[in-house]
Amino acid sequence: MSDGMRVRREVLGDAHVDRAQARTTEFTADFQDFITRYAWGEIWTRPGLDRRTRSCVTLTALVARGHLDELAMHVRAAVRNGLSVDEIKEVLLQTAVYCGVPAANAAFAVAQRVLAEDGLIAE
Repeated sequence: MSDGMRVRREVLGDAHVDRAQARTTEFTADFQDFITRYAWGEIWTRPGLDRRTRSCVTLTALVARGHLDELAMHVRAAVRNGLSVDEIKEVLLQTAVYCGVPAANAAFAVAQRVLAEDGLIAE
């Protein structure tokens, strides 16, 4: 298994990666390979930041760009990378200042749903 695939599985979980691979088609295969090699193999394996910090940066970037489907996946990844529910809340609060209240409001809704689904907070 490549370093990229190992890290992708460790951060996102086997179930998510298995679903992504099962949905891979001839059309999307090159993109899936690109994500695994570049994002997970080249960036997430760099020594300059730990995974907790990379999760904080990723959450913020996803909120800023309004990528809510990816945000849900990365809220779970942040927990897997050791962030507490309170730390995720603090990241999202900070995004309200730098990304805007509407973006943070949408992010809180996504994070609340994900954390409740995973039994980490009450609904």
